[in-house]
Amino acid sequence: NTYGPRMHPNDGRVVSNFIVQALRGENITIYGEGQQTRSFCYVDDLIEGFIRLMATDKDFTGPCNLGNPAEMTIRELAETVIALTNSGSKLVFKPLPQDDPMQRQPDITLAKSKLGGWEPQVKLEDGLRRTIAYFDGLLSA
Repeated sequence: NTYGPRMHPNDGRVVSNFIVQALRGENITIYGEGQQTRSFCYVDDLIEGFIRLMATDKDFTGPCNLGNPAEMTIRELAETVIALTNSGSKLVFKPLPQDDPMQRQPDITLAKSKLGGWEPQVKLEDGLRRTIAYFDGLLSA
């Protein structure tokens, strides 16, 4: 999942949903027990990967996974967002949709090999802080 400033507050993505809910002091909705894992890649890292991919030899056409192989549970993400926003939000659990995958983690081995050692550089908490600041300004306006 890619995240970063310029996301729309109602785009339906988990990062923006959690941040907006936390900044508003609303309960944070988690589906299932929140043990499903996701990998989050800050937009700057993804763009760097795209640029490197476009600069490869014309014989390399992909596909090539770009993303962050570091996984965390949805519950951990929610708890991190609450902590970083100093929110009083509580976690609310709803039934897990049947089609919700339990794991999402890209294999970036090819990207590291073909894109000059590319791998994500922005740590999750740093990217979340930037994204929280963006949404805080947006919601305060």
